[in-house]
Amino acid sequence: MLDFSKEYWEDIKKASGNIPDISGLYKKSVFITGATGMICSTVADMLWYLNDKEKAGIRLVLAGRNEERIKKRFPYMKDGDYVFMRFDTSDVSVSDERFDFIIHGAGNADPNAIMKEPVETILTNIIGLHNLFGLLKDNDSRMLFISSSEIYGRKVESGSMSEEDYGFVDILNPRSSYPNAKRISETLCAAYKEEYGKDSVIVRPGHVYGPSVTDRDSRASAEFTRKVVGGEDIVLKSDGRKVRSYIYTADCASAIITVLLKGESTNAYNISNPDTSASIKEFARVMAEAGGVEVVFDVETVQDKRSGNMMDNSVIDPGRLCSIGWKPEFDLESGICATLRDYIKE
Repeated sequence: MLDFSKEYWEDIKKASGNIPDISGLYKKSVFITGATGMICSTVADMLWYLNDKEKAGIRLVLAGRNEERIKKRFPYMKDGDYVFMRFDTSDVSVSDERFDFIIHGAGNADPNAIMKEPVETILTNIIGLHNLFGLLKDNDSRMLFISSSEIYGRKVESGSMSEEDYGFVDILNPRSSYPNAKRISETLCAAYKEEYGKDSVIVRPGHVYGPSVTDRDSRASAEFTRKVVGGEDIVLKSDGRKVRSYIYTADCASAIITVLLKGESTNAYNISNPDTSASIKEFARVMAEAGGVEVVFDVETVQDKRSGNMMDNSVIDPGRLCSIGWKPEFDLESGICATLRDYIKE
């Protein structure tokens, strides 16, 4: 659970300061799905902060199936700070209301959930996105779809991947339900633009970490966070040589808002910090040192192998994102320290 400390809000302030032309969001309505998830909850924190401190006048609409989860995640929000809208990705009649911006982040991203529900992983992406396009009432509305760096698949070459670098994804592996659902959803964005003129932009975050990690998240960085906060050693169930692009949640949120405002229609933008690429083992080492614990190794189980990210190299190049004026705020050490500072073990 996140501790909304003074330092946390200072981090949100710093990261939001890296969003160019932020006033373009003022007095607008923003509809967010997946509002209690790791990424979109931080986006909601940032928009609330802009309202509270900058008097931005953003109408914040948080979507979900359970309002109690919204209240639990945002205990600092008062009546009138947001509007709750009951939403399920399979619902074809979401609302007649007009929104200026839609941020779609709902759907399975947890590896264990993906393997348990590969069918639902596919359908929530495609059907949910299809239904949400119905909320774009006019040419002034815009959708932002949160995709994933997993769409790049396996890449033989070393080095970082630009938005045009696509590798192999095994279409008959149920674990591929996640990257393939993201791939077809991105194509759906392009198709809606071509056929119906609907405006959308796409972001592909790298490996996001931070204090907004949920207890249901089985990704390695989330497991590491919970272990360290609980005073336990980090357990690596592989050699840890796979290389990832890591990005702190507040930086990810500021990047999403930047693309929402300034991204080119139907274009995709990698979200990463070029200075925080690291192997899983290196990431674990930095977190263990910050938390005063050790990194230990264990045998990888069959379930771990089946559910884990299949990419050996998932380093992505944020050059296109940086070209529209965004920059990251947190390096690996400062981001990890902020994570451990603000995550509370329940």
